[in-house]
Amino acid sequence: MKILVTGGAGFIASHVVDAYLDAGHEVTVLDDLSKGKKKNVAPKARLVTMDIRDPNLSTLFAQSGFDIVNHHAAQIDVRRSMQDPFFDASVNILGTLRLLECCRTYGARKFIFASSGGAIYGECEKPAQESDELRPESPYGYSKAGAEIYIQFYGKYYHLPYTLLRYANVYGPRQDALGEAGVISIFIGKLLANEPVTIFGTGRQERDYVSVWDVVAANVAALTKGENGIFNIGTQLPASVNALYDKLAKIHGRNVKPVYAPARPGELERSVLNTAAAQQALGWRSVRSLDQGLEETYRFFLEQKPAPAKA
Repeated sequence: MKILVTGGAGFIASHVVDAYLDAGHEVTVLDDLSKGKKKNVAPKARLVTMDIRDPNLSTLFAQSGFDIVNHHAAQIDVRRSMQDPFFDASVNILGTLRLLECCRTYGARKFIFASSGGAIYGECEKPAQESDELRPESPYGYSKAGAEIYIQFYGKYYHLPYTLLRYANVYGPRQDALGEAGVISIFIGKLLANEPVTIFGTGRQERDYVSVWDVVAANVAALTKGENGIFNIGTQLPASVNALYDKLAKIHGRNVKPVYAPARPGELERSVLNTAAAQQALGWRSVRSLDQGLEETYRFFLEQKPAPAKA
């Protein structure tokens, strides 16, 4: 199949690209490289440097004849969405709409969308199910939920099949430890640099941490399964930030106490996803334990660390 992967130079999507190539598909990566890195893109993939909002996107579709669009490109910074909701919506909603229009016009057979389970459900007293009320607490969460609604509209009225994947907190190799990034990559980066690690709030906040390898498996399954469905992709096992740091400090081999700072406004206390629907419809389940995934991720960052300069 001919597959377009947007955001394919980024953390999660570059791994998806690798898996699609390994399965024998022809893959085009669309990325503006504002966050993604060329080094993440496999040599066998075709890289097109373009913003998903670019009007020339239609020319790419007309020339390429994509069978499937896997849409990962997004504005993912929650704090930026609070500061500039217009920009957030222009990327996450209008950019998605441009892709959907191209799919409709040029006959794509399926649209796979990377959504956010953590941002659209709000506080989770119990593992969130796909049928639960959506309670976003940031423009980013609202823009992801809005994109989902437009995708479902195109499915209903233009008969464009789709699969929506609502990710928990994804971590793993290639995640950027600089700036706004996952807490795991930030903690590892600080530990390797022998810098203080800051935990915001009490550290008792719980999250559902899912390995990027498990997320990739869900994207592979979505190529042929889960038509017109919405699926949580997580582990169903919450872990506190404190426990997460303790595990990483143990892997690192240094018992360095973290520094605590005031909680960030609007931060959730608990976010965890029920994955029963994905298990049934996609034949998918998380298989990597948190301990195994953290070990793999730590080893990746350790290998990437520059060697100290010689005197």
